[in-house]
Formats: sequence, C-alpha cells, structure tokens
Amino acid sequence: MSRDITQTDYKFSPGQALVGAQMLFVAFGALVLVPLLTGLDPSVALFTAGVGTLIFQIVTRGKVPVFLASSFAFIAPIIYGVQTWGLPATLGGLAAAGLFYVAISFAIRIWGSDWLHRYLPPVVVGPVIMVIGLALAPVAINMATGLAGDTQIMPKSYALIIAAISLGTTMLIAIRGRGMIKVVPIIFGVIAGYGAALILGVITGESLVNFQSFSDAAWIAVPGFVAPEFNMAAILFILPVAIAPAIEHFGDVMAISSVTKKDYLKEPGIQNTMLGDGLATVFAGLVGGPPNTTYSEVTGAVTLTRAFNPAIMTWAAIFAIVLAFVGKVSGALGTIPMPVMGGIMILMFGMVTVVGLTVLVRIGADALTNSRNMVIVSTVLVIGIGGLSIPFGGGFSLAGIGLAGVAGVILNLILPKEAEHIEA
Repeated sequence: MSRDITQTDYKFSPGQALVGAQMLFVAFGALVLVPLLTGLDPSVALFTAGVGTLIFQIVTRGKVPVFLASSFAFIAPIIYGVQTWGLPATLGGLAAAGLFYVAISFAIRIWGSDWLHRYLPPVVVGPVIMVIGLALAPVAINMATGLAGDTQIMPKSYALIIAAISLGTTMLIAIRGRGMIKVVPIIFGVIAGYGAALILGVITGESLVNFQSFSDAAWIAVPGFVAPEFNMAAILFILPVAIAPAIEHFGDVMAISSVTKKDYLKEPGIQNTMLGDGLATVFAGLVGGPPNTTYSEVTGAVTLTRAFNPAIMTWAAIFAIVLAFVGKVSGALGTIPMPVMGGIMILMFGMVTVVGLTVLVRIGADALTNSRNMVIVSTVLVIGIGGLSIPFGGGFSLAGIGLAGVAGVILNLILPKEAEHIEA
C-alpha cells in the first residue's frame, strides 16, 4: 500500500501536520514579502493566505495540492493605489480583481477556454508580465540603497553591503541549493542579510536594526484587518492588472498537473480552480490582505517531497491562520532592515520579468519578429515602463501597467493579422 504522503486523493490526518508546516515554511518568505513592500499587515496576509487556500480547496473539492498566497503582480498597483486613493479604496480595487477572476471562471463554463487565447494571447500577456517586473525596478534599487522616499535611512555604503549579501545568498541558494533548501532561497537571503546588518552595526557602532516593533508587539494579537471602500477610479486602475495573473493561473495549474500526473484542467476543471482563486482574492480584498495566487515555490516542494495529498495544504493553511494571531511574528518581520528586502527584490522583480519573457518565447522566434507582434510588444513595454497616464475625467485615469494591459488587448484585436502588400 502506498504511503499517505504520496497519495493524490484528499485524506486528512494529524500525521500530515509536519509536512504541512514545511509547505508553509517554503511559502513564508514570498508570502510576507508583498505586505512588507506595500505597507499591508503581514499578519493579515498570513490569515488571508490560510483562509484563501481553504476556500480554494472547498471550491475544487480538495483535488489540487496547491497553496495560495500573496501575488507579486499587484505590488506596483498597491503602492500606487495607496499613495493615490488610500488603502481602503485600493483594497476595493483588489476585491474587484478577484471578481474579475470569478467572471472569467463563469465565462469558461459558458464558452470554454479558447476565447482566452484569442483575446489574451502570449504576445499580449508576455509583455504585460514583463512590465510588472520592470516597473518595480526603481523600488528595488531604492530599497537596496537605503532610500525611503526622499529620506536616506542609513548610509548608502552600508545599505549596499547588506543588500549585496542578501542578494548574493539568495542567488547561491537558488542556483546551488539542493533538496528543500533550493526552494526557500528568500528565507536564507533574509537571514544572511539580517545577520550582516547586525554584524555591520556592531563594527560601525551604528544601530542598523530597530527592534522596537518586536518589543512593542503582543504575543497574541488580532491582525490589523481593514475594510475596503469601492472607488471606481481605483477599481478601473487595478482591474487591467489582473489580466496577466489570470493567464498565469493556467500555467500554474498545468505545472502542478505535470507533477502529480493528473489533469486538473479537466478535473476539477480550470473553471473551478479559477473560481477558487478569485473567491480567495475577493476575501483578501475585503479584510485588508493582498490578492492571492498559486505558489510555484510550493509546487517545487511538492515535486521534491512527493507530498501529493491535497490535505497537506489544509495543514499549511491552518498553520498560516494560527501564525496570523501571533503578534510577535509581525513584530519580528518589522525589524528586517529595508536593504535586506531590497537586495532580494532586485532578483525577484527581475525573475517576474523573465517569466514574461518566457511567455513570449513560446510563440517562437519567427513569430516574435513578425511586424504585428513587434508593434504590440513594443507599445505595451514602453507604455507600461514609461508610466503613461491618460485621464478620463471624474478623477479617473488609466496608467502604467493597467493602461499597458488594455493597450495590448485592443491592439491585438484591431491590428490586421498580416501586413497588406501594396502592388506598385
């Protein structure tokens, strides 16, 4: 008889708790990174990741071994949205993005998934994903150099040393790591950078790590939930950003299908996995958390451990919810020096860009040099990275990533498939 850890059908038992904790450990670094970068509460992100995973499991009838947590695609929109409309209005936009996923899931039920390939082909999705990564590059550099807005929070030379150690460690673990260590490079990068900040502080006599947030935090505390407000300008800004993650969802489901040798696109069906993802994101937006997405890190851990039983993700979700109420966890995360996160972000935002490039490569080199495709890709990249903004009145404007996504969809629909040759 096969061991419980490798079975692909849902079977919940206490014996899986340790493996479930391991899965949360794998996801933890990226999970808390998004709230730390955007100013959201890490405890709320833990809570919404746990509840979101349980929602996903209910919708998919416990058939898919994935863990849902903070999506990197929304970092730039969250930062911009909070600065422009405030946190509650931004959360309303994020909840609307979840409803967009729900709408896609019902459209798939009615018309199938072929329409997605027509309206959102790789030539549109690829550059939009690239824009998400490249638009965040200045954020990573500012953090790595110790620059918060116009304030230099520590000497630039110290910040660069800390960021370089954090980045270098993350790179080495990602490239040279073995087994489970290879799938948690962020955690090792944070530990190395944190240690470097402590040592450098002792050598220089300067306080580079502030422990005040940890000292002030209670051991047991309710996460800082925030109710959303529904501002149409914020909603219309964030909705187009949801295009790329929605398409990525297909790739994530296909990836876990290849690992477990089960076709989840058919059973429980992509319409149900998309619905679960959407409802999880709606819930997160309603209580103050970042949008959810399936985590490739956890898929990698599933591959290594052969932990195919979806019930293991139930344990990971339970542990995430419990940790959300441990105030010292959020307090400890608040002590991480900014350059530590900046060093890791240089790599992570670059990797997002590479994911978009990978999507583009799938259409083939010949197709990419086609004039029509070059026009679409070029326009999307420059609009998104350049930060073009178009006002529409009433305080609403479409800008950056969202505008780039809309432009890509429109160009793909209106441009002729082949260039017309005019006879002389």
